[in-house]
Amino acid sequence: MNLSGRSVAALARFFKILPAEILVVHDELDIAPGQVKLKRGGGHAGHNGLRDIHAQLGVPDYWRLRLGIGHPGVRSEVTDWVLKKPSADQRRLIEEAIAHSIRAYPALLAGEMDKASLLIHTTQPPRPKPPRPVQLP
Repeated sequence: MNLSGRSVAALARFFKILPAEILVVHDELDIAPGQVKLKRGGGHAGHNGLRDIHAQLGVPDYWRLRLGIGHPGVRSEVTDWVLKKPSADQRRLIEEAIAHSIRAYPALLAGEMDKASLLIHTTQPPRPKPPRPVQLP
């Protein structure tokens, strides 16, 4: 995944696909499990696969479907977090987010990104609320 830009760029060149016609689906630490967001362009936010795609395409102007996986809370644990299997609850939320996103597939395929965005960003499960701090007497 860290070198995915090579494949993306090779296919884009071979099939003469513009970056604005590319959709990359990737995990996103900064979004809670169960959440999904569609956007075009932006930085790679430290994501090695996106970093390589940026480098190989030469521009960041492609579409991204960002599937939330949550953050472990500590930077030093990010690599293990990304590589390990999610908990059963998190996996269920991620699978539901994928199923939710698939509803937008016809619009994505047709290049109707505004319509796809509306389908993806509406009626998602609410973000989990952080636990309340316990107040000691």
